[in-house]
Amino acid sequence: MAKSATFGVMHIGIAFGVSYSLTGSWTIAGAITFVEPVVNTVAHYFFDRWWMRREDNSEIVTA
Repeated sequence: MAKSATFGVMHIGIAFGVSYSLTGSWTIAGAITFVEPVVNTVAHYFFDRWWMRREDNSEIVTA
C-alpha cells in the first residue's frame, strides 16, 4: 500500500509540474492535476467492461 500511495503522490507532482510548465498557470495546472485522474478512472471502468466482454467472446469462439 505504501508503494501505491507513494506512486500516487509522485504522479500528482509530475502531472502538476508538466501542466504548469506547459501552461504557466497555477490554476490550470491544478485543475489538470485533479481532473485527469478522475477522467482516467472513468475511462478505466469502461475499458475493463470492454475487456471482459472481449475475453468472454474469445472463450466462446475457442470452445
